[in-house]
Amino acid sequence: MTNPAYVAVDWGTSSFRLWLVGKDGSILAERRSGEGMTSAAKVGFSTVLSGHLAAVEAPEGLPVIVCGMAGARQGWVEAGYIDVPASLASILTAAVRVPGESRDIRILPGLAQRQTATPDVMRGEETQLLGALGGARTGAQAVCMPGTHSKWVHVTNTEVTGFSTFMTGELFDAISKHTILSHAVAGAEEQPADAAAFGAAVLAAFARPGLATNLLFTARSGQLLHGISAAAAQARLSGTLIGLEIAGALQDAANGTDITLVASGRLQALYEQAFKTLSLDFTAIDADAAVRRGLSAAAEAIWPN
Repeated sequence: MTNPAYVAVDWGTSSFRLWLVGKDGSILAERRSGEGMTSAAKVGFSTVLSGHLAAVEAPEGLPVIVCGMAGARQGWVEAGYIDVPASLASILTAAVRVPGESRDIRILPGLAQRQTATPDVMRGEETQLLGALGGARTGAQAVCMPGTHSKWVHVTNTEVTGFSTFMTGELFDAISKHTILSHAVAGAEEQPADAAAFGAAVLAAFARPGLATNLLFTARSGQLLHGISAAAAQARLSGTLIGLEIAGALQDAANGTDITLVASGRLQALYEQAFKTLSLDFTAIDADAAVRRGLSAAAEAIWPN
């Protein structure tokens, strides 16, 4: 078995993921938990990390590279932001060292878009972006990273030129639980997913984004007047929000812009269906693999063999 080279950590708001990485790049051990920033801020970031390092038997002095909310202002140590436009390589060189620790622990910075009209920030997704693109692809690209707050990043060659955050996941959760539409989608999880209703909603929202709130309400009115199922109502809600997101994200994209989808699980399946419904060509990359590659690129730049 290869010897460990470093530990890679993706520390989100509500989740924690750790990988013990060997000198040959292989994953020697993995840990996942719900000890995200919110929990770790109460218990202590060093305490949480030490527990996981002991569990994977990480040798003393083994360095740790971290991305995500551990570097937020309310996190472990503020890692700050790199302003866009910026090269992907600049992410590698701006990691902040955690003081007072016996081992070398570095936290990667986020990205900031400081234009007054379109201010935006990301933290954690920049590492996925680094791993997804890796500087190997050229031309204009739109990178879609779905989530509670979906990120769409515009990259030309190896430079991030701008990005936008869409509150798609959070809006879906809020609307489906705390509005009149909660009655329409009640029981949807016990029914088979309605792919046809989802696709139709994506098409309608992409074509007529100005009718967004009207299209959302049809999940309720369609049920009252035409008896659509709870699964169909949920699919309309999801498809409408994702269709709106894609319409907004591609509004200023140049013709021929490549789309890269960085996602996994259910979200990957939904966005793939949405892109296919809209006849948009795309390349899909697994989100977990992307963040590991991004963390590995950072570790190799900071601690070259």
